[in-house]
Amino acid sequence: MNEITHAADGTTTTEAAPVLIVGGSLVGLSAAVFLTWHGVPVVLVDKHRGSSPHPRAIGFTTRTVEHFRQVGVDVPPSSQGMKPPRRARVESLTGTWLEEYPWTPGGGGAYGAEDSPVHAIAITQDRLEPLLRDRSVELGADLRLGTELTGFVQDDDGVTATLRRRDDGHEYRLRAQYVVAADGATSAVREKLGIARHGAGPLSVQRSILFRAPLDEYLRHGVVQFEIEQPDLKAFLTTYSDGRWVLMLGDDIERDADEQRRVVRQAIGRTDIPVELVTTGRWDLAGLIADRFSDGRVFLVGDAAHQLPPNRGGFGANTGIDDAHNLAWKLAAVLAGRSEARLLDTYDAERRPVADLRHDQLFARADYKAYLTAPRTDVPVLDDASIELGQLYRSAAVLGADAGLPPARRPEEWSGQPGTRAPHLWITVDGEERSTLDLFRRDWVLLSEDERWAAAATRAAGRSGTPVTFVRIGTDANPVEPDAFRTAYGLEPTGAALVRPDGYIAWRTITAPADPTQALNAALNATAVPTRTVESTATKS
Repeated sequence: MNEITHAADGTTTTEAAPVLIVGGSLVGLSAAVFLTWHGVPVVLVDKHRGSSPHPRAIGFTTRTVEHFRQVGVDVPPSSQGMKPPRRARVESLTGTWLEEYPWTPGGGGAYGAEDSPVHAIAITQDRLEPLLRDRSVELGADLRLGTELTGFVQDDDGVTATLRRRDDGHEYRLRAQYVVAADGATSAVREKLGIARHGAGPLSVQRSILFRAPLDEYLRHGVVQFEIEQPDLKAFLTTYSDGRWVLMLGDDIERDADEQRRVVRQAIGRTDIPVELVTTGRWDLAGLIADRFSDGRVFLVGDAAHQLPPNRGGFGANTGIDDAHNLAWKLAAVLAGRSEARLLDTYDAERRPVADLRHDQLFARADYKAYLTAPRTDVPVLDDASIELGQLYRSAAVLGADAGLPPARRPEEWSGQPGTRAPHLWITVDGEERSTLDLFRRDWVLLSEDERWAAAATRAAGRSGTPVTFVRIGTDANPVEPDAFRTAYGLEPTGAALVRPDGYIAWRTITAPADPTQALNAALNATAVPTRTVESTATKS
């Protein structure tokens, strides 16, 4: 519950909250949902009162849908979304089609849908954000729309933020233990912290025209993105699959309504099409990654941490949502007093390499390679599923992520190595078919076929204060395919895998050591960074 302190004259001076989230768009709202689902009270401020009239993002990948499924956000199904959208280079929508090219060479990717109980979904950002607002409020989030951050000061114990309501100009202070900055590519929080950025840099200034037009007949081939190439027009045209289309122009020219309709019809290739203008936008196309994702008690997420241009891989918004999911359980553990604050250091260690990888993958593909003055030839293009579900974390919250392992590879090419996403398998629990991902909730989970690990989990959890749920495979959860668990998790019958609350494998032992309790306790000491520890040595594998 928020605490309000009153001065002697009766005026409000300071409120208090465990976490202040700055920015109430897609990533900020996701952070609010994830944190409140973990039981962390949050205050979220955003200077806007609602979603942008421009839909912006549309594709939400398999891992994002897994996150939302975990916390009870029910995203409606869509006809588009199982695979990266198809793109063609054309003279105009009705003119000559020059060529179609895939996002990933080979074009067979599906964001890893075959390795998950869910699949990617195409829903526009302006229709997803209300679902996140509603769910965060259900979970207890305090959303303060129309309120902006005007300044902040941090010290060893917290952050004091100055907030201003935009409708009446009232200013007040809020004292937070931690701040999550989801305030976009031009992040004022990042700028105040003096955090520099690296990467491909600014690419261009884009103008966008959002409009409605009856153009569904041109979608019959399954292509939804069109690069327009004419002698006097270079543009990008795409549909949001709900009657709305957007034309993006890299000339940074201000156009009146008549000029907007004229250039839209030029891209379409017909002058008899009714065009309803909705709104326009102006934004910077850039590839920039923050040099660090945290500073003291302030954490950067989303575009504040990594500005990536719109792309068919879903590297922008989805990477930001993944940031928030990674950070939420760590903040929850620290704020509950279960883990030491140094657990939070693993946020930057885990998420910044992912952002760098996705930046490099984006500019290794044909969609954006041409923007580089000297395109790199040493970046192998990875499969979509490798980037989406096969990334490897290396940090103090992972034991045994071998230095020789690649930063990402297809999910089926992993076999339960620490630092990888715990594999999805179909299992039956109490007679119902479920996914192994449904086992991973708020607590740490220990998986094994060997009953001896049950007592080890109970003892280690009691000593460290870290909640650990033991799931005996073959008894508590039965794989639909025999031996699938041993293969997917790389274990012998006596081995065990320790899974973090975010569904990543923190540690495993392929076979049982002489003292399972001592080994598990040491693994928890290292990866959960508990405030209570017992000296012992862990088995790594």
